[in-house]
Amino acid sequence: MTTHEDSGTARDSGHHTLHSRVHHIRSGESDGPAAISGGTVGSRKLWMGLVENPPLSATDNHHHGESEAGIYVVSGRPVFVFHDGTREVRLAGSPGDFFLVPPFVPHREENPDPHEPAVVVIARTTQEPIKVSVPELYRL
Repeated sequence: MTTHEDSGTARDSGHHTLHSRVHHIRSGESDGPAAISGGTVGSRKLWMGLVENPPLSATDNHHHGESEAGIYVVSGRPVFVFHDGTREVRLAGSPGDFFLVPPFVPHREENPDPHEPAVVVIARTTQEPIKVSVPELYRL
């Protein structure tokens, strides 16, 4: 049986594997944006991480292949841009907002604020860091 001590470490008596216990990743313990992944804690289907977009920044137009992405806005005012088939749509986020980016949907993330970074938590349904750049936004 796995037990957890106050330090957050776990002892395994041999009855549980890496995939049958709860993992605690404390603030500042992740190396880079990935906090929960196959590489960090043995996750099989879920990837989660923290991403910071600097002031006055924008990604290129891209999609994430077969991966769904769920996004939670921690701070800042990020803008998610996609094309609805007729026009470009801009969805402005605020702290506490959630977004879903479906598989293969071309989009870009922008941070129009000249002073404050936009910080988001991203969860995706693949372990691979799929990012396919596209020359323009288009309706899927």
